[in-house]
Amino acid sequence: MSEKPWISVCEIDDLLPDTGVCALVNNQQVAIFRSRRLNEIFAVSNYDPIGEANVLSRGIIGSIGDEVVIASPLYKEHYNLRTGECLEKPEYTVAVYPVRVDDGLVQVQA
Repeated sequence: MSEKPWISVCEIDDLLPDTGVCALVNNQQVAIFRSRRLNEIFAVSNYDPIGEANVLSRGIIGSIGDEVVIASPLYKEHYNLRTGECLEKPEYTVAVYPVRVDDGLVQVQA
């Protein structure tokens, strides 16, 4: 079984700290975030399953306890950026994508 390819979506400097952007990766909207505090990049589905809209890239990144989260701009539910789990309603999750920075390029594994 071969490894899934890495897709370059933007340069690291295109991501402002503590904000999100949306990229189309294999016909899927992916929300990508750069955490200033953790100096990490995260990638999750842009689709908010509770609000039923592609809006998570517009959410606010933060933390609750030790968990780094994105707050949906619609109903303010918090999704864990590492696991995709909704903290308020664990029956809801969003897909989490492997993400890396390679030679200054942000890449998502398709």
